[in-house]
Amino acid sequence: MPGARLKGVNTVRKRLASGEVKVYWYHRATGKELPGPPGSVEFVTAWLDAERATPRDQGTVAALIRLYLGSLKFSKRRDSTQREYRRMLTKLEEEFGTMPIRALGSPRVRRVFLDYQERIGRERAREADNRLSVLSAVFSYAAVRGEIAENPLKGFERLHSGDRRDFVWTEADIGAFMEAAPLELQQAMILAIHTGQRYGDLIRLRWSDLGDAGLSLRQRKTGAPICIPPPSGLRRMLDGMERRGPFILTREDGRPWHTAKDDKALSKAFHAHARACGVGALEFRDLRGTAVVMLAAAGLEAPQIASVTGHTMKSALDILERYGARNQAVARAAMMRLENAPETSFANRLQTKRPQRLEGD
Repeated sequence: MPGARLKGVNTVRKRLASGEVKVYWYHRATGKELPGPPGSVEFVTAWLDAERATPRDQGTVAALIRLYLGSLKFSKRRDSTQREYRRMLTKLEEEFGTMPIRALGSPRVRRVFLDYQERIGRERAREADNRLSVLSAVFSYAAVRGEIAENPLKGFERLHSGDRRDFVWTEADIGAFMEAAPLELQQAMILAIHTGQRYGDLIRLRWSDLGDAGLSLRQRKTGAPICIPPPSGLRRMLDGMERRGPFILTREDGRPWHTAKDDKALSKAFHAHARACGVGALEFRDLRGTAVVMLAAAGLEAPQIASVTGHTMKSALDILERYGARNQAVARAAMMRLENAPETSFANRLQTKRPQRLEGD
């Protein structure tokens, strides 16, 4: 059989952090990775093993999970997302894999999934929500393909609130963090508060992204193109940094913070130092909202802020409504603009005086 073209093989191409394109092969029905190269004894043996495993769970939720794992929709997700989905789907298949597909049409089946969410959520609410989100993605794909009539988890309510718009780094927090932070964490802090970009975009910024016009990138989450002219503080740091590789932010030894298997190393190091210096409730991701508040304190309007950070207007306004209204720096900036604006100069000339008595009083 070596050399023959095998059926039911899904080919996935992934671009690594280094820019190299790597090809992976999966058995479409089971989602199992097939060791390459195609046609080798190792590849064919793995394919035969997967083929033998295929018929056992036809007509069950496990079959729907396999269908999703072999889909183009799943293969287009980032490597880190695929790994996390596979981890959670393994747990979900252990719990629900033998459930017949026909049971998904029962109005009572939703309660079964919600009971599971609540059981897991008593100790790990976010994990419980994420598992149901992944299972919902499986059911949505199956519904689109006509395998089931509708997704029984559509619109389920999450247990965990991931809203961190109230978590903003103050000047005192940043000062405490910077006081004893390793140089590479200081660099990450300065880059984050001056650009307001997401963690995943910052750790992938390259020196080649820095041009005469500023830092240019395309946000991974939204695809939005962003160009940020660095303010003087950020420019001084960038000009003084040693370029130890293609990426701006690196570890002490020059290695990038992200790998094909893990891109959370900087976030973990950052949070560990935050805990050590007494601001452990704050995280790296909170610096994005902090940048919004700082830009507002500098007198920028929401459309200007959004053009720098890439937030939608609604998101920028939500952050300012939640925190900006209580921020003294934003209030001071607003009053300075009121004082110096020609359109409102009349208000600054107003003074009290004793009222003149009218005739007849």
